[in-house]
Amino acid sequence: ASFLEGFSPETVLFDTVTTFKTETGKDYTPHNYSGKENGPVSIRKALGGSLNIPAVKTIYIVGIKKVLDLADKMGYTTLADRSRFGLSLVLGGGEVKLVDHTQAFAVFAQNGIKHELQYILKVEDKNGKVLEELKPGDNEGEQVLDPQVAKQINSILSDNGARAWIFGEKNYLTLSDRPVAAKTGTTNDFHDGWTMGYTPSLVTGVWVGNNDNTEMKGKADGSVVAGPIWNEYMKRVLA
Repeated sequence: ASFLEGFSPETVLFDTVTTFKTETGKDYTPHNYSGKENGPVSIRKALGGSLNIPAVKTIYIVGIKKVLDLADKMGYTTLADRSRFGLSLVLGGGEVKLVDHTQAFAVFAQNGIKHELQYILKVEDKNGKVLEELKPGDNEGEQVLDPQVAKQINSILSDNGARAWIFGEKNYLTLSDRPVAAKTGTTNDFHDGWTMGYTPSLVTGVWVGNNDNTEMKGKADGSVVAGPIWNEYMKRVLA
């Protein structure tokens, strides 16, 4: 949403602890996962490194409404009651379905085109005769995001150098034989660990957590608990 407003991957934000005034009257002071500040950083480095403070500053400047409008267009179905969401939305403060999350990342993979989800590809009878089959032209999709913006996101999420300063050069978000774009996510107190990633032909979303929403043990962030599953699956299925 910020790129649609004229920001770019090279736009510099200040990663310094900041207190935001909110409509509820309560002050909001987000902190990074590491507890550290990094000073001036580009959006590329901030997004690649999963920095919380620049993310909150971005949604504060752009406006929550514009972000939610874009989320609706990209296929999220659980964000309708807008009165529930504040600046923490950008850090995972809104519940989403894994299938919606994966479909939205598919918009990036397809350079801004959203396809409706198709769960049944083909129906055959007992003799193998095809009764119904989904053909490529049946679901051409709709352009819901500027292709240039999708390419900017793809550039950042496939840039290992932009995340290596936080995650290290060797991490579970790369594949040895092809470019791939990926993003991790972790909710407060380690209730949810996410890894979402894609090539142009395949998008995979992995969520890890406890079914009763209890906290996971240890530092169960998305790169540690969901990343290895995502990486192993992508390696095998893309072979």
